Amino acid sequence: MNRFRSHKNGEAASIPEETGQPASSSAKGIRALLPFLGPAFIAAVAYLDPGNFATNITAGSKYGYLLLWVIVVSNLMAVLIQSLSAKLGIATGHNLPEVARQTFPRGVSIFLWIQSELVIIATDLAEFIGAALGLYLLFDLPMLAAALITAAGSFAILELQRRGYRWLEAGILAMIMIVALAFAFQVFLADPNWSAVGTGMVTVKFQGTDNVLLAAGILGATVMPHAIYLHSSLTQRRIVGKTDAEKKRIFRFELIDIVIAMVIAGAVNLAMIITSAALFHSNGLDVEDLEIAYHQFGELAGSGFAIAFGLGLLIAGLSSASVGTLAGDVVMQGFIQKRIPLYVRRAITTIPPLVIILAGVDATKALVMSQVVLSFGIAFALVPLLLFTSSKRIMGGLANRGLTNAAGWIIAVLVISLNLFLIVDLFR
Repeated sequence: MNRFRSHKNGEAASIPEETGQPASSSAKGIRALLPFLGPAFIAAVAYLDPGNFATNITAGSKYGYLLLWVIVVSNLMAVLIQSLSAKLGIATGHNLPEVARQTFPRGVSIFLWIQSELVIIATDLAEFIGAALGLYLLFDLPMLAAALITAAGSFAILELQRRGYRWLEAGILAMIMIVALAFAFQVFLADPNWSAVGTGMVTVKFQGTDNVLLAAGILGATVMPHAIYLHSSLTQRRIVGKTDAEKKRIFRFELIDIVIAMVIAGAVNLAMIITSAALFHSNGLDVEDLEIAYHQFGELAGSGFAIAFGLGLLIAGLSSASVGTLAGDVVMQGFIQKRIPLYVRRAITTIPPLVIILAGVDATKALVMSQVVLSFGIAFALVPLLLFTSSKRIMGGLANRGLTNAAGWIIAVLVISLNLFLIVDLFR
């Protein structure tokens, strides 16, 4: 039997637990789809983290609706990459770090584990600081107090995981919908130029070098390494298929889950640029700082608008921080077969952002720097994912077809090149 098709003792990740549901079911329509909904929404949180807030607000204030097409392209990329990650878990019964450990030499697995932990720490830094900044803006709390409350909130979200994956998915879905509704409210109040919005979404256009650099930042930050690792673990034993036909059926349903989640995440990112363009760019304001954006929103559109922005930032940061903790558990268990309690991991990962806040580092600058560190890890998640999902030995009948492989490698080269470009430009 192919070793990628069996479960070894001690390899089960903290989520998801087995549902006991058969892959083949007589249910039809929405009832047939419901058991498969959820994993993509947890992964989609990575596309709504506070780092995206800073980039999108800057893009809208500087260039209006010009870069909306970048979000559209980014979302299409995200659908493909997350679908490959989900498919790996469905086809093999293992997550990406586990397959890497079974395929690569031990030294390579240890290296991949170390770099993935560093990337997740950087990601968690952005999410934690973003949530604390949201509390600071909404309630005028000192940043340290806001950070401690954020830590408590992230522990509370992790408690949902102890009750089962459905509780966690429901909690994350509720938080995503709060963020989505907050930005829908903002778009309604901002009253944007809808003709310009439509043009910006479908017209690929640049205006100068700085414009290209910002577009590269949006595209380059699209693929989140921890979301790739985590998504494969969310589907690996959720509903188990015994045959290739059953696994293909499971994947078709999971693909619907992915499309729905990515459309919502993409809509929120579009809304960020649209509101920034409608209020800042149209008034000649160049806003790159989230605290300034919050206060300017209040002056231009009223306190309700600013509160919606702050609430979206808070909820996005809290949910993203918790998902980052789960991803850390997956990579440690997968690459080196070790595990520490989730609450201990959460406590450890609160230390770096607390230190940064105590040091008085600007929150928005910390968010940007964390995204640079995150860029280093993309290749180490994306390239193995493409190698594994293109292998018939590993994937069986779910191995990528030629067109999927071509699209995947084009995206990989594009994303990695953009991130290298951003890193070189930063240090230059």
